[in-house]
Amino acid sequence: MTANGPMGTQAVDAAPQSVLRLITCGSVDDGKSTLMGRLLYELDAIPEDQLAALKADSRRWGTQGAALDFALLLDGLSAEREQGITIDVSYRYFATARRKFIVADTPGHEQYTRNMVTAASTAQLAVLLVDARQGVQTQTRRHSQLLRLVGVRHVLLLINKMDLVGWSEAVAARIAAEYGDFAARIGLAAPQVIPVSALRGDNLLRRSGAMDWYRGPTLIEALEDDRLDDGAARGQTPLRLPVQWVCRPHSDFRGYAGLIVAGSVKPGDAICVQPSGQEARVQRLVSPGGDRDHAGVDESVMLTLDRELDISRGDLICAAEAPAAVAERFECSLVWMAEEPLLPGRSYLLKLGARTVGAQVAELHHRLDVGGGQTLAAEALGLNEIGVCTLVLDRALPFDPYAENRDTGGFILIDRLSQSTIAAGMLHRALAPARDLHPQRLSVDRAARQQLMGHGSALVWLTGLSGAGKSTIANLLEQRLHAQGCHTYLLDGDHVRRGLCKDLGFSHVDRVENIRRLAEVGRLMVDAGLIVLVAAISPFRAERRLARELMEPGRFLEIHVDVPLAVAEARDPKGLYRKARRGELPNFTGIDSPYEAPDQPELRIDSSRQSAQEAAQQIHELLRRQNIV
Repeated sequence: MTANGPMGTQAVDAAPQSVLRLITCGSVDDGKSTLMGRLLYELDAIPEDQLAALKADSRRWGTQGAALDFALLLDGLSAEREQGITIDVSYRYFATARRKFIVADTPGHEQYTRNMVTAASTAQLAVLLVDARQGVQTQTRRHSQLLRLVGVRHVLLLINKMDLVGWSEAVAARIAAEYGDFAARIGLAAPQVIPVSALRGDNLLRRSGAMDWYRGPTLIEALEDDRLDDGAARGQTPLRLPVQWVCRPHSDFRGYAGLIVAGSVKPGDAICVQPSGQEARVQRLVSPGGDRDHAGVDESVMLTLDRELDISRGDLICAAEAPAAVAERFECSLVWMAEEPLLPGRSYLLKLGARTVGAQVAELHHRLDVGGGQTLAAEALGLNEIGVCTLVLDRALPFDPYAENRDTGGFILIDRLSQSTIAAGMLHRALAPARDLHPQRLSVDRAARQQLMGHGSALVWLTGLSGAGKSTIANLLEQRLHAQGCHTYLLDGDHVRRGLCKDLGFSHVDRVENIRRLAEVGRLMVDAGLIVLVAAISPFRAERRLARELMEPGRFLEIHVDVPLAVAEARDPKGLYRKARRGELPNFTGIDSPYEAPDQPELRIDSSRQSAQEAAQQIHELLRRQNIV
């Protein structure tokens, strides 16, 4: 370590008492990176090699002339240095005599809001910066809404660049009052307000002589406040231990390992395992150094129990007297992080702790206006938008409301195809099923119906552009099957929209719901023993994949009736392309709405080169090879 800061090495050599995770956030150019760079410099927390690199970078990229540009210490990406902005989240460690700190410097640009949410989800405190010259900005409000949403309990409002407004007490008071009103309106706890100059170091470690009117704590004094440590409070809540690993080195030992996220545990404690509800008592707390008599929050531990239970990775070990709830329908908040919008009815993967399940947004209730805090009606969520929705899972999960426990109430949504994270979510409460369901065990099943029919059942899904020939091919195929004595039904897209789906339009949301209904009806008809033919544009891969997942393997046959757009438009049997080109049919597939071709269909037909009769014959042969007919 160097001796470049006024505190020397004393702060980092002393034994810290606790760890505080914090983030810096705010609008672009409010000085977040400069603040943390200057603070690390003042604390003598910059190693010699990094300090030398900072001096070199300041000469090359800096904005402070011959002086050190502290922002460069955290802006590590070359793009950040060239543009003078933070893009990625930079993590830094520092310590004082009283506490250790892990700080995440988050980007201010709206397009990188997802990075800020990721960092805030694990933070106990947020340092929110406001430029004294600019006051409270839209991004200030957006970040505040997100802090409230992800459950950050403590906020320090730093009014930065006070040196550029003449150290004015009136300016600081006006900004503090404006932000205080906004925080109260959205339900965010009243923040501690500190006027600073990050570049000069005023009110960071030392009180500023230029702002003798300020009587509050310096930044480091506020960060060392014992009231910020919530570890003790979490230790008083009921036990929550998500199982990360089931250890079976031999037949005589079975241990369950994980990180305690709430409460504590000791041998003899009664526990309940969710979602199964099985109960037992803790026999041992095993560690490399020998058995322990107690373990608490944020400690990794391995338990053994007094009897064998069927426990798997992803299960939740709870205090028996206060187990977590179990549900499969939830009200939740979502922060959408993908370029492609969220569409109700589309299928995703949900990851909560170590468990991943299928999920569907059944209903989008509203989205949040992050600037004003109002709720607005919405059919979809776009990039960086926040909404409240009903989420339905394909199996029940144990959980706690996010407001009570971020570890057992926070989740992410994952795109099934790309496996990328597309949303961060917070579970608010369980919702009762739409009705009290008690499935009846049926004596007559699909196999019995197929035996009566004399053939197999399947869902043959013809997809392609308007004018590709789907309905014509499906009609010819049904004639062949009917002549063969097969029991069939043709669900044509246009016919279904006159009845089952007559309430739907052609927006992205309505298209998703249209295909969901077709898939569900098709599944029921296949269960009835029929060969079901669907002829529908069905432009989105996600919805066709949902239809496939409803069926048993081999029961869903995707047929891509492929044709170049120019050929389909030249045919235009219904005159739809002409209307779309004139702007009379918005969201028309192929013109102003995309068609996502199947990646691996069971059969691809080039209807520009093959006749409808030849295509029908090809599908019939596929059904024969699949032992359907």
